[in-house]
Amino acid sequence: MTGILETKIKSIANLSPEALDLLMASTRPKPLEKGRILLREGEVCKTVYYVEKGYLRTYFTKEGNEINTRFAFENDFVTELKSLRSAAPSAYWIQAGEKTVVWEFTKEKLLELYRQSAEIESFGRNLLEQMLVDQEEHGNLFRIYSPAERYQHIVRHSPHLLQRISLSQLSSYLGMARETLSRLRKKP
Repeated sequence: MTGILETKIKSIANLSPEALDLLMASTRPKPLEKGRILLREGEVCKTVYYVEKGYLRTYFTKEGNEINTRFAFENDFVTELKSLRSAAPSAYWIQAGEKTVVWEFTKEKLLELYRQSAEIESFGRNLLEQMLVDQEEHGNLFRIYSPAERYQHIVRHSPHLLQRISLSQLSSYLGMARETLSRLRKKP
């Protein structure tokens, strides 16, 4: 499965075979059971995860409710950027949504690799920029669209969410009541 990860890395930055080998030597696959917590609210995030199989969900809690903010599926990278960059306590949780396999890139090891290789440093910068763009696109979904339009956006652009995410988690992600989502799904 390393071939898919290597292809993803090369799509982010054009690494020489030596730099790619160095980066790949810094990580290993890690199997996770459904429900496994990778990051808790209040902890400092020290890792960037690549999802090989399964998915991770990012969420926060408000008044006892879990509010989903992201689902990272196969071939996605995920982290809690603010905590990772500033060493501030995380406002979010990251949890395996099903049996999942991730590759972990620790901040400490990445910083060491950045000092050794300008190519790997470029990969890290490009990856963070890509993650920021993804966050901005998600934020725009909520600034620009109504709940019904957000649902239609998911239907058109991310139908896998409808198949793999529970109705309760999906409604939380879309910022609407479960009943509202049920009504929208029944409309032709």
